[in-house]
Amino acid sequence: MFKVAPIIMAGAAAVAASVVAAPGVAGWLGAGLALVMLAIAAFDAHRFIIPDPLNATGLAFGFFHAAASGEGSVVGALGGAALRGGVLALMFLALRTLYLRLRGRQGIGLGDVKLAAVAGAWLGWIAMPIAIEIAALSALAVYATRHFILRRPVSATTRLPFGLFFAPAIWLGWLLQATVLPPY
Repeated sequence: MFKVAPIIMAGAAAVAASVVAAPGVAGWLGAGLALVMLAIAAFDAHRFIIPDPLNATGLAFGFFHAAASGEGSVVGALGGAALRGGVLALMFLALRTLYLRLRGRQGIGLGDVKLAAVAGAWLGWIAMPIAIEIAALSALAVYATRHFILRRPVSATTRLPFGLFFAPAIWLGWLLQATVLPPY
């Protein structure tokens, strides 16, 4: 079961960091992203599933964020967010399909594909691969630690709740984008 205190502390810290990193509406939407991503991570860690309502909330916040902070017209900003989300979701779907053909079993859940759409709506072209890399390297580090230090077996069939790593990495990508990276 979840330990509630660390989750609440992480959520409070992420909300504060979001509001400081991006003042105004963008920061509050970033705070909303942080809380939704924290909920996705906790849920995926516990149940190996990402609920559609959480993905839908993250996507809606992403479109609000694009409209509020986009350069140029609102229609252009929304179109860019939709394009990035669609491209990244299609890439994850292609990876899911390829894995199924090669391995004969599912490797990436549809929740992860939908979460990729959320990432694309929030992140620019530069931040998207950074978030994916943060998630992948974090997952590898946790599972390597689990194997080598805790002596727990890891095999080709070991399940990995990728949303546990990808959701926080999306927020970290947004935070980097809001502070040091070019927005799009």
